[in-house]
Amino acid sequence: MEKSNNLFFKKHFIWEKLNDDAKDEVFRLGDDYKQFIDASKTERLTIKEIIKRAESEGFVNFEELQDLKPGTKFYYINKEKNAVLAVAGNEELEKGMNIVGSHVDSPRIDLKPHPLYEKHGVSLLKTHYYGGIRKYQWVAIPLALYGTVVKEDGEIIQVAIGDDENDPVFYITDLLPHLAKDQNDKKLSEAIEGEKLNVIIGSLPAEALAEDGKDEEKKFKLNVLRILNEKYGMIEEDFQTAELEIVPAGKSRDVGIDRGMIMAYGHDDRVCAYTSLKAILEVHNPEKTAVAVFADKEEVGSNGNTGMHSMFFNNLVAEMIALQNNGNYNERTLKKSLANSSMLSSDVAAGLDPTYPQVSEIQNSAVMGQGVALIKYTGSRGKSGANDANAEYIGNLRKVFNDNGVVWQSAELGKVDQGGGGTIAYIMANYNMDVVDLGVPVLSMHAPYEIVSKTDVYMTYKAYKTFYNKF
Repeated sequence: MEKSNNLFFKKHFIWEKLNDDAKDEVFRLGDDYKQFIDASKTERLTIKEIIKRAESEGFVNFEELQDLKPGTKFYYINKEKNAVLAVAGNEELEKGMNIVGSHVDSPRIDLKPHPLYEKHGVSLLKTHYYGGIRKYQWVAIPLALYGTVVKEDGEIIQVAIGDDENDPVFYITDLLPHLAKDQNDKKLSEAIEGEKLNVIIGSLPAEALAEDGKDEEKKFKLNVLRILNEKYGMIEEDFQTAELEIVPAGKSRDVGIDRGMIMAYGHDDRVCAYTSLKAILEVHNPEKTAVAVFADKEEVGSNGNTGMHSMFFNNLVAEMIALQNNGNYNERTLKKSLANSSMLSSDVAAGLDPTYPQVSEIQNSAVMGQGVALIKYTGSRGKSGANDANAEYIGNLRKVFNDNGVVWQSAELGKVDQGGGGTIAYIMANYNMDVVDLGVPVLSMHAPYEIVSKTDVYMTYKAYKTFYNKF
């Protein structure tokens, strides 16, 4: 057995090792990512931006394909809220694929089906939060309203209010400190109740009321409905057949005087969606078929027909097999294709926060600027719900990354008894494929605005591209 001359594993900051050209690429990539995430405030908008970029690079709709030859580049859209991009490899699908899977949903606040009401001269919207938000972070900040409305006649309307500089914004109030004695005595998790995340949508009464005075008690609500009707042709019942989301208003911004970080809404997990997208757009003739999966519903358990528990991906692979084999398909080939695949569960990691180091075990935490984070297991406490990737798979990734200049670091999600979380890794591992989590470290995860390092974004893109081409 060959002995190593260096017994220590050394971590270093990426920026110190980059030449001038690479440093320029870090900032170019950061600027492009900001354009991407500013256009991707919801899962639907993210898919729209992904397809727009894919088509510009020659990807075609899967429904248009007659066969699946090596080098074929295609996209597949499911229910407008998740998608798959792929580049067909030289090897048959039965020998497996190289898959990078991210999710495009982010924590937010949804409107209830019957949201609009008025009280004490203000029109408000009732809400139900989506995913693991910290409710106190969503009050007293500017908010935007996005979504899709399906009218009674079937017309589909896209709503977007709050991010254009000429738009109004929306707002959830908080108590003034002078009157917050009882609120201050509550635990932080209970200080803001879910049923009090009510969004201000209007404050002026309707000018013209019905002559019989019936609407006198609803004049503020009526004014909101009239404006929505004039702008979108909406009536109140349309709320019940709509997907309307409240998200933070405002664009992404550089953070720090050196501009080394990016603040934005939705880094979790659209930063991994972006890096895996950019990587697969630059794949041309891989040995194994390269696949980028952009899933929905991860923040609420990956359920529903657009989450990874759905059969959408299995069904797509079955169709790919049929195209590759002149219309012939059998279940055995599908199972072998999935079992022989390798996957990177492309999800963000908890970055080590220098202000709150006490929640992390420092030696096994992702440090900002030290590269893409490889998380062997997630879960909570005793690895409950974890995928826990095997040593052979990690070893193969380690060699490929080290041989190709990918700066990576191993990490876990905080101290053992502090909490935990999960990704889509365990779902895909159920097919017997090798899976591990690999993604960008994030500060203030699940906050309205999160922070990532530009150097980590760059290295994550490089890791995914290397995986597609070299693994």
